[in-house]
Amino acid sequence: MNTIKYYRLLFFSIIFGVIMILSACGNQNETDDATPESDHEQKEDHAEITLDSAMGEVTLPAGAKKVMAPFHEDALLALGVTPVAKWAIGETVQDYLEADLKEIPSIEWNLPLEQVLSHEPEILILENNMDGYEGTYEDYNKIAPTYVMNEETTVDWRKQIEVFGKILGKESSAEKALKDYEAKVSEAKQQLHESIGDETVAAIWVVGNQFFLFEHNRHSADVAYNELGLNQPALVKELGDAESAQWNPLSVEKLSELDADHVFLLALEGEQGIKTLEDSAVWQSTPAAQNGQVYLLNDASNWTNKGLKASENTIDDLVKTLVK
Repeated sequence: MNTIKYYRLLFFSIIFGVIMILSACGNQNETDDATPESDHEQKEDHAEITLDSAMGEVTLPAGAKKVMAPFHEDALLALGVTPVAKWAIGETVQDYLEADLKEIPSIEWNLPLEQVLSHEPEILILENNMDGYEGTYEDYNKIAPTYVMNEETTVDWRKQIEVFGKILGKESSAEKALKDYEAKVSEAKQQLHESIGDETVAAIWVVGNQFFLFEHNRHSADVAYNELGLNQPALVKELGDAESAQWNPLSVEKLSELDADHVFLLALEGEQGIKTLEDSAVWQSTPAAQNGQVYLLNDASNWTNKGLKASENTIDDLVKTLVK
């Protein structure tokens, strides 16, 4: 754009220079101003950024376009950045992101070096625990400048957006994304309070014939309880804090103690556990089942992940279902 401006101004300077000397001088000043601006942009294109990481201080190319952050594509998309490849375990991907990533090729969860190399990333962003990866930090850093998140950034999606914003020169996008999210939380919190008041809400992930009740700080439950202020039933309080990635199934008999007013069942279509609950007298005796306030959602992927987009989708599910 600056090059076009330069030649346009130069052209008019030549044509009108003879009869409009003052204008020509003015145009020349504009032309002179354009050149340093162009140089500045070129410098930015080749600039570098230095940041602290789990591997110490690292220097990365600024303005990289081909980025890979396996399993943390949510944070990239929040910044308007599409990765060159998306995390997968075989055919399993993060379904809630597929609207944006459907055409993006997958890369296996353990990051085989040949697969990483084939996507020609300009920057790699990895989790702090690298034990599950095929290669070492040195291996990946030979392919592309590699940033390893510390533990805090790995587990905190807000921190990820801030850090990714710095890495990719998207600080203003990061700030806006977080600000817009807080506004969404505030609006949804008000709507839900007006709609269901002090009524309790629970979520159960149904996998095969197993039932996993979300603790208060487990993925989407953290959004429901700790951000939106929804009330927990006694059985959720009894579970205490989630134990990292470990899920502990509950029996149908134990679920009969669930005195929630509203229950979300998260299950793929055809899961055996849904029929088990439908046929269970003890489950059918729970308050939510008796009052017709059990809600089946066939896509659990945003509920079982953490991220800005995952949280937004969960808020949309709650508002759509509970706000009348």
